[in-house]
Amino acid sequence: MYKKSKNLIDSFNYAIKGLIYAFKTQRNMKIHISISIVVLLASLFMDFKKNEIILLFVTISLVIAAELLNTAVEAVVDILCKDYHPKAEVAKNVAAGSVLVTSINAIFVGYLLFFERLNISVNNIINKVTNSPAHITFITLIIVSFAVIILKSRSKKGTFLKGGMPSGHSAIAFSVVIIISFIVKNTLIISLSILLAILVVQSRIESGIHNVYEVIAGAVLGTLITTLIFQIFT
Repeated sequence: MYKKSKNLIDSFNYAIKGLIYAFKTQRNMKIHISISIVVLLASLFMDFKKNEIILLFVTISLVIAAELLNTAVEAVVDILCKDYHPKAEVAKNVAAGSVLVTSINAIFVGYLLFFERLNISVNNIINKVTNSPAHITFITLIIVSFAVIILKSRSKKGTFLKGGMPSGHSAIAFSVVIIISFIVKNTLIISLSILLAILVVQSRIESGIHNVYEVIAGAVLGTLITTLIFQIFT
């Protein structure tokens, strides 16, 4: 029986639970998210303008959303039709077709955005990226979030926003600490950001949402991924 969301946090948890389910059960979703991570990392080498970044994010979102809808349609059809029915086949094929259309669109968008820039000197690209900390910061946080979702998909405990291994709050909090450390390079500000991250971790433990090992795992994950990206591009 479907659970009705009691509040906004529950609504987010159910939505993320659906995303994790699709990632765990659908091979194409794993492919889409893996390609998305690779594309986002590759975009760090490109001097994309604001409208191009928006186009990139919209394109990735459309492909993932279409795959989620396709998964939902398949689940509903399987519930309603225990035996073969031509209309059920049509429903599944049309849903799969929407994924195909968005995927083809993503290929064209990727070609238009990346092709001309592949001939640019790598050193010039890296130099421009290092002068765009906001760009690196945003993509780093997305990659950390994806990493948390992937790891939590392997565990049946908790949700992205509550419980489970590793702690998503801890990963994001310490990722932000490392980002601040690279951008600001001010001891006082860095110390205050560490204090806030520790308070986030402490609140997750005190509330019983996470145990010590889960928040430590999240902190290590966020720290390592963010340090690696910023060491490469700054």
